[in-house]
Amino acid sequence: MTVGSQHPLLFLDVDGPLLPFGQATEGESRDVVSDSRFSRLRRDTGRRLAALPCGLVWATSWEDDANAEIAPRLGLPRLPVVRWPESCAEHEREDRWFGLCWKTRTLVDWAAGRPFVWVDDEITDADRAWVATRHRGPALLWHVESSRGLTDEDFAALDHWLRAEAFDGLGRIGPQAHSFAPVIVDSDER
Repeated sequence: MTVGSQHPLLFLDVDGPLLPFGQATEGESRDVVSDSRFSRLRRDTGRRLAALPCGLVWATSWEDDANAEIAPRLGLPRLPVVRWPESCAEHEREDRWFGLCWKTRTLVDWAAGRPFVWVDDEITDADRAWVATRHRGPALLWHVESSRGLTDEDFAALDHWLRAEAFDGLGRIGPQAHSFAPVIVDSDER
């Protein structure tokens, strides 16, 4: 489904959140071929992402490869992809000074004031502070532990924030709305 500008975006990284680093932990299910580089993808992740009331957008260095390699394995349709611009020396110096992730500026520009969630393993408090002062709309920057990937607790928190955001439009956590269908942002609808 194409989403209107009132729905929040969810910017999604691949390495860390979807493909945890390191060895699988005791009891962790392997849902894809065990000797594959995709062995730590969890099959139900795609269904759970699609059920969130937001527009899903790849925000990863995988770029188009996320649609070719990850989306089909998770049962997701092609998603819009954030294109990373060439960095300029001034922004690189500022980003190092502030301690920003290399993605932060581009995601704020891409969101263009829309509410958004950013799920990544590189998010820091510096990114949160920068977004809070430069983004016009509500935003949730959700750090995922790169060694474990997205967990049930992560999905519960994301769902709660997104439903509260979709419900009151102000980013406040309030009563949860219950009638949202899965939403995918059309790549031309930025």
